[in-house]
Amino acid sequence: MVEAQINFVPPDMKTYQITQVRGKSWGEKMVRELLDRETESAKKKLGSEISRTNYDFVFLRQENFGTVPEYVLRIVPKRKDKYLLRGQIWVDANTFRIRRIEGIPAKSPSFWLKNTHITLQFAQVGGMWVPVTFDAIATVRLLGQYTLAGLTIQAPTRNPLRRNSHAR
Repeated sequence: MVEAQINFVPPDMKTYQITQVRGKSWGEKMVRELLDRETESAKKKLGSEISRTNYDFVFLRQENFGTVPEYVLRIVPKRKDKYLLRGQIWVDANTFRIRRIEGIPAKSPSFWLKNTHITLQFAQVGGMWVPVTFDAIATVRLLGQYTLAGLTIQAPTRNPLRRNSHAR
């Protein structure tokens, strides 16, 4: 198991730090390689955004997420690129914000990875619409199937009006 902390500073800066490693050293090496690519992709700006520049969109259906209607669209990348996905997106029908993306890379990110399936979910955190979960399941050549899971953890906010006081 490898645990990492990823920091994102909008609009395009991502950094990471490996915080815990248990098990084989190749696990840490593979996670570092994936996180290096993730931090690199944040700097690409327009190269991987969900837009008509990079994708063709096909309306599939409308669904309801609780009481929120969503459009489900197929996304078809316009080029083979390891930062683009072939799959589906769920878009809030009222705000047009992307709520979920599921798919496979248009091009394999590494010789070692195959059958990679990625899921991202988005929500509002600290006033910004950001990915809050990231899951990738891939078959690693010679080693089998592995899962990479990520979760956005918001730092607790302090209430400036609340203080600890001691009675005397």
